[in-house]
Amino acid sequence: MKINELFYSIQGESTHAGRPCVFIRTSGCHLRCEWCDTAHAFYEGVDVTLDAVMERVRSFGCPLVELTGGEPLLQRETPMLVTQLLNEGYTVLVETSGSLDIRVLDPRTIVIMDIKCPGSGMTDAMRWDNLEALKPTDEVKFVIKDRADYEWATELTKRHHLDRRCPVLFAPVFGVLDPEQLAGWLLTDRLPARLQLQQHKYIWEPNTRGV
Repeated sequence: MKINELFYSIQGESTHAGRPCVFIRTSGCHLRCEWCDTAHAFYEGVDVTLDAVMERVRSFGCPLVELTGGEPLLQRETPMLVTQLLNEGYTVLVETSGSLDIRVLDPRTIVIMDIKCPGSGMTDAMRWDNLEALKPTDEVKFVIKDRADYEWATELTKRHHLDRRCPVLFAPVFGVLDPEQLAGWLLTDRLPARLQLQQHKYIWEPNTRGV
């Protein structure tokens, strides 16, 4: 499979934020979100065997692993790698745009589905039947650019009762939407969602790679 980065750091997002985690960043993405912060993953990367990936992951001695991208579900080997990691006892997170079928993943996988709000410019790419495949252990994330994104995500959350399916995360676009403003909206509306900040961008310089 083609890997852009493989590193050990602090998990900056999801309900696992703050935990040490091994990140496997795959290469390639078919979307072009306006606020994307990992454009280097579109084209950069090297071909690595699954055995080599597993050996590298084991070297960190960390039980939490996340596959991210780019879009990890574009890689044909991703489901096989995930199952192998799970069989060795790892907790595995897969962050995906929700534009590809998440049912290809082992049901033990924790899917973090990044539902694309209108501000991303990629809403039309969403595969909406993925909502029906969500498990209680999965998570849904909305990256919010502005008030219009917030209202769109709020309506979708309520219409599909997403909070009854799994945890729902609302994250401000870093450097665009003030987290205090998003927090205020969530408090005012009493929305059953969690405010998510990208912790790694507060720990390290925001454009730092491999953290």
